[in-house]
Amino acid sequence: MEIDREHALIVLTQYLEAIGLDLSDETLRDTPRRVLESHLEMLEGRNEDPQAILAETFPAGHEEMVIVKGVQFSSLCEHHLLPFTGVAHIAYLPNSQGRIVGLSKLARLVEVLSQRLQVQERLTSEIANNVEWALAPKGVLVVIEAEHLCMTVRGVKKPGTSAVTSAVRGVFKKNAATRSEAMDLLLSARA
Repeated sequence: MEIDREHALIVLTQYLEAIGLDLSDETLRDTPRRVLESHLEMLEGRNEDPQAILAETFPAGHEEMVIVKGVQFSSLCEHHLLPFTGVAHIAYLPNSQGRIVGLSKLARLVEVLSQRLQVQERLTSEIANNVEWALAPKGVLVVIEAEHLCMTVRGVKKPGTSAVTSAVRGVFKKNAATRSEAMDLLLSARA
């Protein structure tokens, strides 16, 4: 999708002036451009295909749990356009063919999916769904812990409050012992 920067700058300028800011002030003069650039940067994942990130898999003969934890991310809440930041933890159990994906690809998946307007609940599910699509694993478990500025700097104003969401697929959903083992590994000695 092509960005109409000129129109966006006009709208941002009008918005900031409409809420009472004096854009002739030297410190605010370039604010519309800075806001536009920061939002475009924070939303650049919307133009990337998350499935392409996980398209290349490798035969490893590994059928034990694979875990990547502490993947830091930031995203924009689609309700208030305020950031939420946190960490994502991903576990999967390879299928009987033992195919895996590069560990950095899981972190890249989190980055691309978080760099679009989001809600934490959907982000969690999208990560799990993409891992499931790419690897057809026996199971996937994703846990996200995040702090939302829409809760900490406005509204209820409760800094330090975090939200935790999970998405559970396959054997992790069906087998309590396997799920418990994964959760213990994901959440112990946090990265």
